[in-house]
Amino acid sequence: MTLPIIKRNPALLTGFLFFCLLFFTNNKIIAETQQDTIKSELTISQKIDKAFTPLVDFMDNILFIDPFSKIGIYNQQVYDKNGNPVYDETNNPVKAPLKLIVLWLIVGGVFFTVYLKFIGIRGLKHAIDIIRGKYSSSDSKGDVTSLQSVTTALSATVGMGNIAGVALAIGIGGPGATFWMIIAGLLGMSMKFAECTLGIKYRKFDKDGSISGGPMYYLHYGLKKRGKTMGILGAFLAVLFAITVMGGSVGGGNMLQANQAFHQLVVFFPSFGRYGAIYGIIMAVVVGFVIIGGIKSIGKVTEKIVPFMAALYIAAALVIILINIHNTGHAFLLIFKNAFAPEAIKGGIIGVMIFGIQRGAFSNEAGMGSAAIAHSASQNNEPVSEGIVASIEPFIDTVVICTMTALVLIFTGFSENTQGLEGVQLTSAAFESVISWFPYVLLIAVTLFAFSTIISWSYYGLKGFDYLFGGLGEKYFGSRKVTNVIFQLIFLLFVIIGSSTDIITVMNFSDMMILAMAIPNLLGLFIMAPEIKQDLNIYWQKLKSGQLNKK
Repeated sequence: MTLPIIKRNPALLTGFLFFCLLFFTNNKIIAETQQDTIKSELTISQKIDKAFTPLVDFMDNILFIDPFSKIGIYNQQVYDKNGNPVYDETNNPVKAPLKLIVLWLIVGGVFFTVYLKFIGIRGLKHAIDIIRGKYSSSDSKGDVTSLQSVTTALSATVGMGNIAGVALAIGIGGPGATFWMIIAGLLGMSMKFAECTLGIKYRKFDKDGSISGGPMYYLHYGLKKRGKTMGILGAFLAVLFAITVMGGSVGGGNMLQANQAFHQLVVFFPSFGRYGAIYGIIMAVVVGFVIIGGIKSIGKVTEKIVPFMAALYIAAALVIILINIHNTGHAFLLIFKNAFAPEAIKGGIIGVMIFGIQRGAFSNEAGMGSAAIAHSASQNNEPVSEGIVASIEPFIDTVVICTMTALVLIFTGFSENTQGLEGVQLTSAAFESVISWFPYVLLIAVTLFAFSTIISWSYYGLKGFDYLFGGLGEKYFGSRKVTNVIFQLIFLLFVIIGSSTDIITVMNFSDMMILAMAIPNLLGLFIMAPEIKQDLNIYWQKLKSGQLNKK
Protein backbone atom coordinates (compact mmCIF):
# COMPACT_ATOMS: atom_id res chain seq x y z
CA MET A 1 0.00 0.00 0.00
CA THR A 2 2.78 2.45 0.91
CA LEU A 3 5.10 1.60 -2.00
CA PRO A 4 3.28 3.69 -4.66
CA ILE A 5 3.23 6.66 -2.28
CA ILE A 6 6.97 6.40 -1.70
CA LYS A 7 7.65 5.99 -5.43
CA ARG A 8 5.71 9.14 -6.21
CA ASN A 9 7.53 11.10 -3.53
CA PRO A 10 11.35 10.93 -3.73
CA ALA A 11 11.56 13.24 -0.71
CA LEU A 12 9.62 10.74 1.40
CA LEU A 13 11.74 7.87 0.10
CA THR A 14 15.00 9.59 1.00
CA GLY A 15 13.67 10.62 4.39
CA PHE A 16 12.42 7.09 5.05
CA LEU A 17 15.78 5.58 4.14
CA PHE A 18 17.58 8.12 6.33
CA PHE A 19 15.49 7.29 9.39
CA CYS A 20 15.85 3.56 8.72
CA LEU A 21 19.61 4.13 8.76
CA LEU A 22 19.30 6.22 11.91
CA PHE A 23 17.20 3.48 13.56
CA PHE A 24 19.71 0.80 12.60
CA THR A 25 22.62 2.92 13.80
CA ASN A 26 20.82 3.75 17.02
CA ASN A 27 20.18 0.04 17.76
CA LYS A 28 23.80 -0.70 17.04
CA ILE A 29 24.86 2.09 19.38
CA ILE A 30 22.55 0.79 22.13
CA ALA A 31 23.92 -2.73 21.72
CA GLU A 32 27.49 -1.47 21.89
CA THR A 33 26.86 0.75 24.89
CA GLN A 34 25.19 -2.15 26.71
CA GLN A 35 28.37 -4.13 26.20
CA ASP A 36 30.42 -1.17 27.38
CA THR A 37 28.45 -1.10 30.65
CA ILE A 38 30.12 -4.33 31.63
CA LYS A 39 33.55 -2.92 30.83
CA SER A 40 33.24 0.59 32.26
CA GLU A 41 31.27 2.91 34.51
CA LEU A 42 30.46 5.56 31.92
CA THR A 43 27.37 7.70 32.50
CA ILE A 44 24.53 7.70 29.96
CA SER A 45 25.66 11.13 28.72
CA GLN A 46 29.21 9.87 28.25
CA LYS A 47 28.01 6.81 26.37
CA ILE A 48 25.92 8.89 23.96
CA ASP A 49 28.81 11.30 23.58
CA LYS A 50 31.18 8.45 22.80
CA ALA A 51 28.78 6.88 20.29
CA PHE A 52 28.44 10.11 18.32
CA THR A 53 32.17 10.91 18.25
CA PRO A 54 33.00 8.97 15.02
CA LEU A 55 30.14 10.67 13.15
CA VAL A 56 31.17 14.12 14.39
CA ASP A 57 34.78 13.48 13.41
CA PHE A 58 33.62 12.41 9.95
CA MET A 59 31.53 15.57 9.48
CA ASP A 60 34.34 17.70 10.89
CA ASN A 61 36.69 16.35 8.24
CA ILE A 62 34.23 17.42 5.53
CA LEU A 63 32.70 20.70 6.71
CA PHE A 64 35.69 22.03 8.60
CA ILE A 65 38.48 20.76 6.38
CA ASP A 66 41.16 23.31 5.51
CA PRO A 67 42.10 22.60 1.87
CA PHE A 68 44.78 25.29 1.77
CA SER A 69 46.76 23.94 4.72
CA LYS A 70 46.35 20.43 3.32
CA ILE A 71 48.25 21.41 0.18
CA GLY A 72 50.81 23.40 2.15
CA ILE A 73 50.08 26.99 1.08
CA TYR A 74 48.63 28.16 4.41
CA ASN A 75 49.72 27.74 8.03
CA GLN A 76 46.89 27.37 10.56
CA GLN A 77 49.04 28.24 13.56
CA VAL A 78 48.32 31.64 15.16
CA TYR A 79 51.35 33.74 16.12
CA ASP A 80 51.64 36.85 18.29
CA LYS A 81 53.18 40.11 17.09
CA ASN A 82 56.64 38.85 18.12
CA GLY A 83 56.30 35.75 15.94
CA ASN A 84 55.75 33.31 18.80
CA PRO A 85 53.01 30.64 18.63
CA VAL A 86 49.88 31.45 20.64
CA TYR A 87 48.59 28.86 23.12
CA ASP A 88 45.26 28.63 24.97
CA GLU A 89 44.69 28.06 28.70
CA THR A 90 45.18 24.29 28.29
CA ASN A 91 48.50 24.86 26.50
CA ASN A 92 47.14 23.77 23.14
CA PRO A 93 48.20 25.78 20.07
CA VAL A 94 45.60 28.27 18.82
CA LYS A 95 44.84 27.73 15.14
CA ALA A 96 42.89 29.66 12.49
CA PRO A 97 41.95 27.13 9.78
CA LEU A 98 40.42 28.28 6.49
CA LYS A 99 37.38 26.03 6.94
CA LEU A 100 35.64 24.86 3.79
CA ILE A 101 32.16 25.81 5.05
CA VAL A 102 33.37 29.33 5.92
CA LEU A 103 34.84 29.74 2.44
CA TRP A 104 31.53 28.53 0.98
CA LEU A 105 29.66 31.23 2.91
CA ILE A 106 32.20 33.92 1.95
CA VAL A 107 31.88 33.01 -1.73
CA GLY A 108 28.09 33.16 -1.45
CA GLY A 109 28.17 36.52 0.29
CA VAL A 110 30.58 38.14 -2.16
CA PHE A 111 28.80 36.72 -5.20
CA PHE A 112 25.28 37.83 -4.28
CA THR A 113 26.45 41.22 -2.98
CA VAL A 114 28.13 42.03 -6.30
CA TYR A 115 25.62 40.22 -8.56
CA LEU A 116 22.63 41.95 -6.97
CA LYS A 117 24.44 45.30 -6.83
CA PHE A 118 24.55 45.69 -3.04
CA ILE A 119 20.79 45.28 -2.61
CA GLY A 120 21.19 45.01 1.16
CA ILE A 121 22.62 48.52 1.37
CA ARG A 122 20.58 50.30 -1.29
CA GLY A 123 17.37 48.66 -0.07
CA LEU A 124 17.87 49.52 3.61
CA LYS A 125 15.58 52.56 3.69
CA HIS A 126 12.91 50.74 1.66
CA ALA A 127 13.07 47.81 4.10
CA ILE A 128 12.32 50.14 7.01
CA ASP A 129 9.40 51.67 5.10
CA ILE A 130 7.93 48.20 4.45
CA ILE A 131 8.24 47.21 8.12
CA ARG A 132 6.52 50.46 9.11
CA GLY A 133 3.58 49.44 6.89
CA LYS A 134 3.93 52.01 4.11
CA TYR A 135 3.51 49.36 1.42
CA SER A 136 1.16 46.92 3.17
CA SER A 137 -1.87 45.49 1.38
CA SER A 138 -5.11 44.31 2.97
CA ASP A 139 -5.38 41.31 0.65
CA SER A 140 -1.90 39.94 1.40
CA LYS A 141 -1.94 36.25 2.35
CA GLY A 142 0.05 34.97 5.28
CA ASP A 143 0.07 34.05 8.96
CA VAL A 144 2.29 36.81 10.38
CA THR A 145 3.23 40.40 9.57
CA SER A 146 6.58 41.34 8.03
CA LEU A 147 7.67 42.70 11.42
CA GLN A 148 6.80 39.40 13.11
CA SER A 149 8.75 37.52 10.42
CA VAL A 150 11.76 39.72 11.12
CA THR A 151 11.52 39.27 14.90
CA THR A 152 11.04 35.51 14.54
CA ALA A 153 14.12 35.25 12.32
CA LEU A 154 16.10 37.60 14.57
CA SER A 155 15.11 35.66 17.68
CA ALA A 156 16.81 32.61 16.15
CA THR A 157 20.04 34.53 15.44
CA VAL A 158 20.34 37.23 18.11
CA GLY A 159 21.68 35.40 21.13
CA MET A 160 24.78 33.53 22.21
CA GLY A 161 26.60 34.44 19.00
CA ASN A 162 26.34 38.12 19.86
CA ILE A 163 27.51 37.61 23.44
CA ALA A 164 29.85 34.62 23.45
CA GLY A 165 30.80 34.49 19.76
CA VAL A 166 32.07 38.07 19.60
CA ALA A 167 34.10 37.62 22.78
CA LEU A 168 35.62 34.43 21.36
CA ALA A 169 36.56 36.11 18.06
CA ILE A 170 38.14 39.17 19.72
CA GLY A 171 39.82 37.13 22.45
CA ILE A 172 41.72 35.18 19.79
CA GLY A 173 41.77 37.49 16.77
CA GLY A 174 42.12 40.83 18.54
CA PRO A 175 40.06 44.04 18.01
CA GLY A 176 40.52 43.79 14.24
CA ALA A 177 38.15 40.81 14.17
CA THR A 178 35.34 43.34 14.69
CA PHE A 179 35.96 44.85 11.25
CA TRP A 180 35.61 41.47 9.57
CA MET A 181 32.48 40.67 11.56
CA ILE A 182 30.96 43.86 10.17
CA ILE A 183 31.99 42.80 6.66
CA ALA A 184 30.35 39.41 7.24
CA GLY A 185 27.14 41.18 8.26
CA LEU A 186 27.14 43.40 5.17
CA LEU A 187 27.83 40.44 2.86
CA GLY A 188 25.10 38.44 4.58
CA MET A 189 22.42 41.01 3.71
CA SER A 190 22.31 40.02 0.02
CA MET A 191 22.20 36.30 0.83
CA LYS A 192 19.29 36.85 3.21
CA PHE A 193 17.53 38.79 0.46
CA ALA A 194 17.99 35.99 -2.07
CA GLU A 195 16.80 33.12 0.11
CA CYS A 196 13.81 34.96 1.62
CA THR A 197 12.67 36.21 -1.80
CA LEU A 198 12.49 32.61 -3.00
CA GLY A 199 10.89 31.58 0.29
CA ILE A 200 7.82 33.68 -0.49
CA LYS A 201 7.82 32.90 -4.22
CA TYR A 202 7.70 29.10 -3.81
CA ARG A 203 5.70 28.76 -0.59
CA LYS A 204 2.55 26.64 -0.64
CA PHE A 205 -0.77 26.86 1.17
CA ASP A 206 -1.89 23.63 2.83
CA LYS A 207 -5.46 22.35 2.98
CA ASP A 208 -5.83 23.48 6.59
CA GLY A 209 -4.87 27.03 5.61
CA SER A 210 -1.34 26.90 7.04
CA ILE A 211 1.69 27.95 5.01
CA SER A 212 4.78 25.89 4.24
CA GLY A 213 7.88 27.40 2.71
CA GLY A 214 11.62 27.71 2.86
CA PRO A 215 14.57 26.06 1.09
CA MET A 216 12.83 22.64 0.91
CA TYR A 217 10.23 24.12 -1.40
CA TYR A 218 12.27 26.48 -3.58
CA LEU A 219 14.97 23.84 -4.00
CA HIS A 220 12.37 21.23 -4.97
CA TYR A 221 9.99 23.26 -7.15
CA GLY A 222 12.40 25.98 -8.26
CA LEU A 223 14.82 23.47 -9.77
CA LYS A 224 12.09 21.12 -10.98
CA LYS A 225 10.92 23.62 -13.60
CA ARG A 226 14.46 23.66 -15.04
CA GLY A 227 14.25 20.13 -16.41
CA LYS A 228 14.33 16.52 -15.30
CA THR A 229 17.98 16.46 -14.20
CA MET A 230 17.62 19.66 -12.20
CA GLY A 231 14.38 18.29 -10.77
CA ILE A 232 16.16 15.23 -9.41
CA LEU A 233 18.92 17.44 -7.99
CA GLY A 234 16.34 19.74 -6.44
CA ALA A 235 14.47 16.87 -4.76
CA PHE A 236 17.75 15.56 -3.33
CA LEU A 237 18.87 18.99 -2.07
CA ALA A 238 15.43 19.62 -0.54
CA VAL A 239 15.57 16.37 1.43
CA LEU A 240 19.16 17.03 2.48
CA PHE A 241 18.15 20.45 3.75
CA ALA A 242 15.10 19.07 5.59
CA ILE A 243 17.30 16.52 7.38
CA THR A 244 19.94 19.07 8.35
CA VAL A 245 17.40 21.64 9.56
CA MET A 246 15.77 18.98 11.76
CA GLY A 247 19.14 18.03 13.26
CA GLY A 248 20.11 21.66 13.75
CA SER A 249 16.72 22.44 15.28
CA VAL A 250 16.93 19.73 17.93
CA GLY A 251 20.59 20.37 18.77
CA GLY A 252 22.06 23.80 18.11
CA GLY A 253 18.66 25.49 18.17
CA ASN A 254 17.43 23.64 21.25
CA MET A 255 19.76 21.51 23.40
CA LEU A 256 22.69 23.91 23.18
CA GLN A 257 20.51 26.91 24.06
CA ALA A 258 18.87 25.20 27.05
CA ASN A 259 22.25 23.92 28.22
CA GLN A 260 23.96 27.32 28.03
CA ALA A 261 21.05 29.10 29.73
CA PHE A 262 21.08 26.60 32.61
CA HIS A 263 24.85 26.80 33.07
CA GLN A 264 24.66 30.60 33.18
CA LEU A 265 22.07 30.25 35.97
CA VAL A 266 24.36 27.87 37.87
CA VAL A 267 27.18 30.44 37.72
CA PHE A 268 25.08 32.71 39.94
CA PHE A 269 23.29 30.01 41.92
CA PRO A 270 25.67 26.99 42.24
CA SER A 271 23.20 25.10 44.42
CA PHE A 272 20.91 24.75 41.38
CA GLY A 273 23.52 22.63 39.61
CA ARG A 274 21.78 19.37 40.57
CA TYR A 275 18.41 20.41 39.16
CA GLY A 276 19.06 20.59 35.44
CA ALA A 277 16.17 18.26 34.64
CA ILE A 278 13.72 20.38 36.64
CA TYR A 279 14.95 23.51 34.87
CA GLY A 280 14.52 21.69 31.55
CA ILE A 281 10.97 20.63 32.41
CA ILE A 282 10.00 24.20 33.31
CA MET A 283 11.59 25.53 30.09
CA ALA A 284 9.89 22.79 28.04
CA VAL A 285 6.46 23.62 29.49
CA VAL A 286 6.86 27.34 28.72
CA VAL A 287 8.17 26.58 25.22
CA GLY A 288 5.32 24.11 24.68
CA PHE A 289 2.69 26.72 25.47
CA VAL A 290 4.12 28.95 22.74
CA ILE A 291 4.92 26.49 19.94
CA ILE A 292 1.58 24.67 20.19
CA GLY A 293 0.02 27.76 18.61
CA GLY A 294 2.27 27.55 15.57
CA ILE A 295 3.95 30.43 13.74
CA LYS A 296 1.21 32.91 14.70
CA SER A 297 1.87 32.31 18.40
CA ILE A 298 5.65 32.31 17.89
CA GLY A 299 5.43 35.58 15.94
CA LYS A 300 3.39 37.28 18.66
CA VAL A 301 5.85 36.23 21.36
CA THR A 302 9.02 37.13 19.45
CA GLU A 303 7.49 40.45 18.43
CA LYS A 304 7.56 41.37 22.13
CA ILE A 305 10.64 39.51 23.38
CA VAL A 306 13.15 40.43 20.65
CA PRO A 307 12.77 44.23 20.92
CA PHE A 308 12.83 43.96 24.73
CA MET A 309 15.90 41.75 25.02
CA ALA A 310 17.74 43.69 22.29
CA ALA A 311 16.88 47.01 23.98
CA LEU A 312 17.99 45.62 27.36
CA TYR A 313 21.36 44.51 26.01
CA ILE A 314 21.93 47.56 23.79
CA ALA A 315 21.01 49.96 26.62
CA ALA A 316 23.66 48.45 28.88
CA ALA A 317 26.22 48.57 26.08
CA LEU A 318 25.32 52.19 25.31
CA VAL A 319 25.98 53.16 28.93
CA ILE A 320 29.57 51.95 28.62
CA ILE A 321 29.96 53.43 25.14
CA LEU A 322 28.63 56.83 26.28
CA ILE A 323 30.94 56.82 29.30
CA ASN A 324 33.82 56.28 26.87
CA ILE A 325 32.39 58.37 24.03
CA HIS A 326 35.60 60.40 23.82
CA ASN A 327 37.48 57.18 22.98
CA THR A 328 35.09 56.05 20.22
CA GLY A 329 37.22 57.46 17.41
CA HIS A 330 40.30 55.77 18.82
CA ALA A 331 38.42 52.47 19.18
CA PHE A 332 37.31 52.42 15.55
CA LEU A 333 40.82 53.41 14.46
CA LEU A 334 42.17 50.50 16.51
CA ILE A 335 39.64 48.12 14.91
CA PHE A 336 40.55 49.24 11.40
CA LYS A 337 44.29 49.30 12.04
CA ASN A 338 44.33 45.86 13.63
CA ALA A 339 42.27 44.42 10.78
CA PHE A 340 45.07 45.14 8.30
CA ALA A 341 48.31 45.59 10.27
CA PRO A 342 49.99 42.17 10.72
CA GLU A 343 52.36 43.42 13.41
CA ALA A 344 49.48 44.53 15.61
CA ILE A 345 47.38 41.37 15.66
CA LYS A 346 47.54 37.75 16.70
CA GLY A 347 47.97 35.60 13.64
CA GLY A 348 48.29 38.12 10.82
CA ILE A 349 45.64 39.50 8.48
CA ILE A 350 44.37 36.08 7.35
CA GLY A 351 44.01 34.82 10.92
CA VAL A 352 42.02 37.77 12.20
CA MET A 353 39.92 37.83 9.02
CA ILE A 354 38.95 34.19 9.52
CA PHE A 355 37.94 34.63 13.16
CA GLY A 356 35.92 37.75 12.40
CA ILE A 357 34.08 36.52 9.31
CA GLN A 358 33.46 33.09 10.82
CA ARG A 359 31.81 34.47 13.97
CA GLY A 360 29.84 37.04 11.96
CA ALA A 361 28.56 34.46 9.47
CA PHE A 362 27.61 31.99 12.20
CA SER A 363 25.84 34.71 14.16
CA ASN A 364 23.50 36.01 11.43
CA GLU A 365 22.93 32.61 9.69
CA ALA A 366 22.80 34.27 6.26
CA GLY A 367 23.07 31.65 3.52
CA MET A 368 21.85 28.83 5.75
CA GLY A 369 18.21 29.19 4.70
CA SER A 370 16.64 29.22 8.16
CA ALA A 371 15.18 32.73 7.89
CA ALA A 372 13.45 31.83 4.62
CA ILE A 373 11.22 29.42 6.58
CA ALA A 374 10.02 32.19 8.91
CA HIS A 375 9.54 34.75 6.14
CA SER A 376 7.54 32.28 4.05
CA ALA A 377 4.65 32.76 6.49
CA SER A 378 4.67 36.55 6.11
CA GLN A 379 1.57 38.50 5.02
CA ASN A 380 3.20 39.62 1.81
CA ASN A 381 2.32 38.71 -1.77
CA GLU A 382 5.47 40.31 -3.19
CA PRO A 383 8.55 38.03 -2.89
CA VAL A 384 11.14 40.74 -3.55
CA SER A 385 9.55 43.03 -0.98
CA GLU A 386 9.90 40.36 1.71
CA GLY A 387 13.47 39.67 0.64
CA ILE A 388 14.35 43.33 1.12
CA VAL A 389 12.76 43.25 4.59
CA ALA A 390 14.79 40.16 5.50
CA SER A 391 18.05 41.76 4.35
CA ILE A 392 17.95 44.10 7.36
CA GLU A 393 18.44 41.20 9.80
CA PRO A 394 22.23 40.66 9.37
CA PHE A 395 22.65 44.43 9.72
CA ILE A 396 20.87 44.45 13.11
CA ASP A 397 22.37 41.18 14.31
CA THR A 398 25.98 41.61 13.24
CA VAL A 399 26.70 45.20 12.24
CA VAL A 400 24.85 46.77 15.20
CA ILE A 401 24.68 44.33 18.14
CA CYS A 402 27.97 42.47 17.55
CA THR A 403 29.80 45.78 17.05
CA MET A 404 28.42 47.13 20.33
CA THR A 405 29.67 44.03 22.17
CA ALA A 406 33.07 44.51 20.55
CA LEU A 407 33.23 48.18 21.60
CA VAL A 408 32.45 47.23 25.20
CA LEU A 409 35.30 44.69 25.18
CA ILE A 410 37.67 47.28 23.67
CA PHE A 411 36.69 50.14 26.00
CA THR A 412 37.06 47.98 29.11
CA GLY A 413 40.44 46.60 28.02
CA PHE A 414 39.30 42.98 27.83
CA SER A 415 40.05 42.78 24.10
CA GLU A 416 43.76 43.01 24.89
CA ASN A 417 43.77 41.19 28.24
CA THR A 418 41.14 38.45 28.49
CA GLN A 419 42.35 37.42 31.98
CA GLY A 420 41.91 33.79 30.97
CA LEU A 421 38.18 34.21 30.31
CA GLU A 422 36.26 33.44 27.15
CA GLY A 423 32.72 33.46 25.74
CA VAL A 424 29.89 34.65 27.96
CA GLN A 425 32.19 34.95 30.99
CA LEU A 426 34.49 37.38 29.13
CA THR A 427 31.58 39.58 28.02
CA SER A 428 30.07 39.45 31.51
CA ALA A 429 33.36 40.47 33.12
CA ALA A 430 33.73 43.38 30.68
CA PHE A 431 30.28 44.73 31.56
CA GLU A 432 30.76 44.05 35.29
CA SER A 433 33.92 46.16 35.33
CA VAL A 434 31.73 49.21 34.65
CA ILE A 435 28.26 48.10 35.82
CA SER A 436 28.62 45.87 38.91
CA TRP A 437 25.13 44.42 38.69
CA PHE A 438 25.16 43.80 34.92
CA PRO A 439 25.89 40.03 35.15
CA TYR A 440 22.37 39.62 36.52
CA VAL A 441 20.98 41.56 33.54
CA LEU A 442 23.07 39.32 31.29
CA LEU A 443 21.55 36.27 32.99
CA ILE A 444 18.08 37.53 32.05
CA ALA A 445 19.23 38.36 28.52
CA VAL A 446 20.84 34.93 28.01
CA THR A 447 17.67 33.21 29.27
CA LEU A 448 15.47 35.26 26.93
CA PHE A 449 17.90 34.73 24.05
CA ALA A 450 17.82 30.98 24.65
CA PHE A 451 14.03 30.88 24.97
CA SER A 452 13.39 32.91 21.80
CA THR A 453 15.96 30.89 19.84
CA ILE A 454 14.35 27.61 20.94
CA ILE A 455 10.81 28.62 19.92
CA SER A 456 11.98 29.89 16.53
CA TRP A 457 14.05 26.81 15.77
CA SER A 458 11.15 24.60 16.79
CA TYR A 459 9.27 26.04 13.81
CA TYR A 460 12.23 25.53 11.47
CA GLY A 461 12.62 21.89 12.49
CA LEU A 462 8.87 21.34 12.33
CA LYS A 463 8.76 22.51 8.72
CA GLY A 464 11.61 20.17 7.80
CA PHE A 465 9.79 17.28 9.50
CA ASP A 466 6.51 18.28 7.85
CA TYR A 467 8.16 18.31 4.41
CA LEU A 468 9.31 14.72 4.87
CA PHE A 469 6.45 13.20 6.85
CA GLY A 470 3.50 15.59 6.72
CA GLY A 471 2.09 13.66 3.75
CA LEU A 472 1.89 10.53 5.90
CA GLY A 473 -0.14 12.47 8.46
CA GLU A 474 -2.63 13.48 5.79
CA LYS A 475 -2.78 9.97 4.35
CA TYR A 476 -3.32 7.99 7.52
CA PHE A 477 -4.72 10.52 10.01
CA GLY A 478 -6.44 12.99 7.70
CA SER A 479 -4.32 15.88 8.97
CA ARG A 480 -0.70 16.99 9.16
CA LYS A 481 -1.30 18.08 12.75
CA VAL A 482 -0.66 14.56 14.07
CA THR A 483 2.87 14.38 12.65
CA ASN A 484 3.44 17.98 13.75
CA VAL A 485 2.58 17.08 17.35
CA ILE A 486 4.93 14.09 17.20
CA PHE A 487 7.83 16.36 16.26
CA GLN A 488 6.90 18.97 18.86
CA LEU A 489 6.86 16.35 21.63
CA ILE A 490 10.27 15.06 20.54
CA PHE A 491 11.54 18.63 20.42
CA LEU A 492 10.31 19.39 23.95
CA LEU A 493 11.93 16.20 25.24
CA PHE A 494 15.28 17.42 23.96
CA VAL A 495 14.85 20.70 25.86
CA ILE A 496 14.95 18.62 29.04
CA ILE A 497 17.87 16.50 27.81
CA GLY A 498 19.85 19.60 26.85
CA SER A 499 19.36 21.18 30.27
CA SER A 500 20.24 18.10 32.30
CA THR A 501 23.21 16.61 30.44
CA ASP A 502 26.54 17.65 28.98
CA ILE A 503 26.55 15.79 25.68
CA ILE A 504 29.25 17.90 24.05
CA THR A 505 29.79 15.77 20.95
CA VAL A 506 26.06 15.52 20.22
CA MET A 507 25.76 19.29 20.48
CA ASN A 508 28.75 19.74 18.16
CA PHE A 509 27.05 17.37 15.73
CA SER A 510 23.88 19.44 15.83
CA ASP A 511 25.88 22.64 15.36
CA MET A 512 27.44 21.08 12.27
CA MET A 513 23.97 20.23 10.96
CA ILE A 514 23.11 23.94 11.08
CA LEU A 515 26.24 24.78 9.10
CA ALA A 516 25.53 21.93 6.68
CA MET A 517 22.25 23.65 5.76
CA ALA A 518 24.33 26.15 3.78
CA ILE A 519 25.54 23.49 1.34
CA PRO A 520 22.23 22.59 -0.37
CA ASN A 521 20.77 26.05 0.20
CA LEU A 522 23.58 28.08 -1.42
CA LEU A 523 23.96 25.60 -4.27
CA GLY A 524 20.29 26.10 -5.12
CA LEU A 525 20.61 29.88 -4.78
CA PHE A 526 23.54 29.94 -7.20
CA ILE A 527 21.50 28.01 -9.79
CA MET A 528 18.48 30.30 -9.37
CA ALA A 529 20.49 33.54 -9.19
CA PRO A 530 19.37 34.79 -12.65
CA GLU A 531 15.73 34.33 -11.63
CA ILE A 532 16.30 36.27 -8.41
CA LYS A 533 18.02 39.11 -10.27
CA GLN A 534 15.26 39.32 -12.88
CA ASP A 535 12.56 39.53 -10.18
CA LEU A 536 14.56 42.21 -8.36
CA ASN A 537 14.99 44.34 -11.50
CA ILE A 538 11.25 44.23 -12.25
CA TYR A 539 10.36 45.15 -8.67
CA TRP A 540 12.94 47.95 -8.47
CA GLN A 541 11.63 49.46 -11.68
CA LYS A 542 8.10 49.46 -10.23
CA LEU A 543 9.41 51.11 -7.06
CA LYS A 544 11.20 53.87 -8.97
CA SER A 545 8.20 54.53 -11.21
CA GLY A 546 5.77 54.70 -8.26
CA GLN A 547 3.74 51.64 -9.35
CA LEU A 548 3.87 49.96 -5.93
CA ASN A 549 0.94 50.39 -3.56
CA LYS A 550 1.89 52.96 -0.96
CA LYS A 551 -0.17 54.10 1.98
